[in-house]
Amino acid sequence: MDAKPELFRSVPTEVRPYLTELVRRTRAVCGPQLTAVIAVGSLALGDYRHGRSDIDLTVVVEGPPPPAVLRELGDALDHRRLPCPAAGLELVVYAADFALVPSGEAGYLLDLNTGAQLPGRAAFDTAGAPSFWYVIDRSVAHQDGITLYGPPASEVIAAPRPADLYTAIRDSVREHGDGEGHLADNRVLNGCRSVVYCRTGRWLAKRDAAVQVAAAEEDFRPLIEAAVRSFERPRAAALSLPAPQVRAFLAWVRARVDAAAASA
Repeated sequence: MDAKPELFRSVPTEVRPYLTELVRRTRAVCGPQLTAVIAVGSLALGDYRHGRSDIDLTVVVEGPPPPAVLRELGDALDHRRLPCPAAGLELVVYAADFALVPSGEAGYLLDLNTGAQLPGRAAFDTAGAPSFWYVIDRSVAHQDGITLYGPPASEVIAAPRPADLYTAIRDSVREHGDGEGHLADNRVLNGCRSVVYCRTGRWLAKRDAAVQVAAAEEDFRPLIEAAVRSFERPRAAALSLPAPQVRAFLAWVRARVDAAAASA
């Protein structure tokens, strides 16, 4: 199945040439084993910010392909060979039979991070890897993934089971609560997105979720509004947010997630 030019028009103009070339290289490496290339994350949710956001992609393949093919794909998409115009590329490859079945596992064949603002990483083994990032991304993909090549995302990526998804959300909140390696604004906005998902059963863009939570929770409104202002700046110019307030907010988020999980 060919790439879909009409769907490329639903992503920002700054990244269209890059995505076109990325799909071309992925097809060249994977050949007939390639099932789909799907945009997830901020691209899928309509909140991509150039210079701040990553490009998040999910690739689905038949097979699985030999390890040499996965290594070749990682090399072909490395920032040094295909410069990423965004903050970075986070690309995950799944086997088609794994992606079609609800799972709480990481389950990837390749997890590639590359870009000017991302530490380079190409992982081929899920041993010891936290699973929550991947479970949440597959949930977003099933809901709103933008197919750049192949069938609709919901036909190739199953929605996680509610118990697995709530476990993943809880683990995500715990990770952001610890704070290490995460910008403060992103910690707050991911917390907003988690709360809104627990209330509505749908993933929203971070800023849209922030508007909802700020409107309903007056005590946290100044912190959330400051996080939104910071998120609208480049990563290097992100604002400093009061650490005690961030921790208190994320503790509140975790309590909301625990309550939703208990009633699911």
